[in-house]
Amino acid sequence: MKRKLILFDIDGTLLLSLGAGRRALVAAMSEDIPGIAAAAETIRFDGKTDPQIVQEMLLASGQPVDEARIEDILHRYVDYLRRELSKPGHRTDIMPGVMELLDRLEGEEAALLGLLTGNVVAGAGLKLESGNIRPARFQLGAYGSDHATRAELPAIAAARAEPHFGRRPSGAEIVIIGDTPADVTCGNGVGARAIGVATGAYTTDDLTAAGAYAAFTDLSDEDGVWRAIWD
Repeated sequence: MKRKLILFDIDGTLLLSLGAGRRALVAAMSEDIPGIAAAAETIRFDGKTDPQIVQEMLLASGQPVDEARIEDILHRYVDYLRRELSKPGHRTDIMPGVMELLDRLEGEEAALLGLLTGNVVAGAGLKLESGNIRPARFQLGAYGSDHATRAELPAIAAARAEPHFGRRPSGAEIVIIGDTPADVTCGNGVGARAIGVATGAYTTDDLTAAGAYAAFTDLSDEDGVWRAIWD
């Protein structure tokens, strides 16, 4: 049986796809919404789910919002994202220490690796593969395609982990690693431990102020991150 469910955010935590997601979403929405690129400039993408971002962009451009329309946009978005990530010269950067930490956690029998990300599941897989991270390294996940509200995702991940624990994990048995205050706070409802990593737009001080159990400049402090997960 597992003892720790360790959930990783993707963008800004595991990797940076250097704007591919933003470009793909703007392209998908530009098919039928003139001027959406200007609306996109007013919205932050980090710490949000893909459906939430689409909704905010629709509202910012004065467009009606409904679930069917958001689903259609996200379906097109995945196609555009695939094209963006496969363009000649595109580069996806893996954040420092990520591969070493994943390797070490995979060797720990008590650890269950998962994803907790605002990406829709297809987009998450494309981004990971673009950085040569096998999606199968993560045994479960909770995604923007599961719920538009990020704070709902930890409970979904915990429910999916139940077969591996023999019960539903909770509290410090769940560790969320992410680069935004939203990653830090989203697990409050299940009592999760949050570890902040300042490889996105926020500092370690920002992440600590949001309530992170520990915050690191990046994940290259492997022993420090390991202690924060397991202590």
